Amino acid sequence: MDGWCKIIVPNFIRIRSHWLSMRKFCIIIILIIAVVSCKKLTEATDLITRPSAREVYARNFEGDTVIFPKWERAFKKGLRDSLQIALPYLEKGLFRPANMTVHSYTVILKEGENFMLSVETDSIDEKVFLDVFDWTPAEPNQSKKIIENRPGEKSISFYVKKSGVYKILVQPEISLYSNFKILAKRNPSYAFPVLGKGNRSIQSFWGAPKGGGTRSHKGIDIFAKRGTPIIAVVKGSVSSVGERGLGGKQVWLSDGLFGNSLYYAHLDSIAVRSGQRVQIGDTLGFVGNTGNAKTTSPHLHFGIYKRFGGAVDPLPFVKKQEPISDFDLVASIPLENGIISSGKANLRVSNSSKAKKVGELVRRDSVTVMGLTKDWTHVLTKEGQKAFLYRSLISPY
Repeated sequence: MDGWCKIIVPNFIRIRSHWLSMRKFCIIIILIIAVVSCKKLTEATDLITRPSAREVYARNFEGDTVIFPKWERAFKKGLRDSLQIALPYLEKGLFRPANMTVHSYTVILKEGENFMLSVETDSIDEKVFLDVFDWTPAEPNQSKKIIENRPGEKSISFYVKKSGVYKILVQPEISLYSNFKILAKRNPSYAFPVLGKGNRSIQSFWGAPKGGGTRSHKGIDIFAKRGTPIIAVVKGSVSSVGERGLGGKQVWLSDGLFGNSLYYAHLDSIAVRSGQRVQIGDTLGFVGNTGNAKTTSPHLHFGIYKRFGGAVDPLPFVKKQEPISDFDLVASIPLENGIISSGKANLRVSNSSKAKKVGELVRRDSVTVMGLTKDWTHVLTKEGQKAFLYRSLISPY
C-alpha cells in the first residue's frame, strides 16, 4: 500500500498542479480575449457614434474624483469668461499642467462666413480640446454647442448659419507642458463675384438708403471698369437670365451648396443661358450699368436671397479676409509669470486700446501669463480675472 502511495500521490500532485496551471492559462486567455473584444466593440461603436476627443479622453479618468472633476470645472468656468477677440486672432504661449486653465474667447460671427480654429503644439500626439458654442451671455451653461474636435484633431471649422456671438474654448489635456499657437480666423464661403477685384471695390453696402430713402439696399455694389468679367462665386445652375426692371441685364444663379439664389444685376452683357451648369470662376457676364444704374458708374449689384427668409447681407459671404502677420516670441516678454513694470497698467476685455477697461494693476503686481499676441499679453491675475494687458507694461518675474 505504501508503494502505491509513493507512485499515485506524486503523480496526482503533478496532474493537479498541471491542471491548475492550465486553468490559470485559460483564465488569462479568456481575460485577454475579453479585453480585446471590448476594445474592438468600443472601436466599432465609436465608428457609429463618432465621440468627440473630449468624450474619448474622459474614459481614462473613470472613477477619478479629484483631478478630472477639477479639469471639468475649469471648462465650465471658461464658458463664463468674457474676453473678446476680433478675427483673425493669433496667440502664442506655453501650456502648463499647474495652471489647468482654459483659453476662452467670445467672437462675433456673421452668416455666410466659414470659421476656423486651430492649435499647434510641440508634438502631434499631444491632446488639445476645441469647442465652439452659440453663446448666451445671460445663461452661459445653456449655450448650444456648435462643434468640437474629434480624436486626433487639433482644428475645427464650420459654416456660420446664424449671425451672433459665439464662445470659443481651447483646453489642453491635464498633463500637457508644451508651447502652443492658437489661430482663429474667418473666410468667405463664396468667391468674390468680380474678377480681379476685392473689398476696396465695394462702395455701397447692405441697408444703404436708395430711391431717395424710399427703400434700403438689398445687396452690395462692386465697382469696376465696364466689361470686367463677373464670375460664378459657387458651383450651381443658372436659373434665369434677361433684362427687366431695376436690375437691367441680370443673371440669377441657384447655389447647389446652401440653396441660396444669387442675383447679379446691371450687367453690360450676359454670357450664360438659363439652365446652364457652372463652376466657380466661370464667366456669367460683364460689368455694366443697365437698368436703374444708367446714371452711375459701371458696377455689379450682388444680392443673396435665401430659399426661406428673403434677402440677406451678402458681404460676409464674399468679403476677403486679410492675412494675420506672425510674430516672434522675445526673451523680454515672459511666458509663465510676470510683474507689472509701469506705475499703472490697465486690464482690458480685448486686445485693443479701445476695448473696455475691466481692471487696473500697479507696479510689482504679479500675473500669470496665459499667452501673447503681437502687442498684448493674455493674463490671469491673482484674483482669478482673465484680461489683456499691453505687452510693454509687463516684465519677467
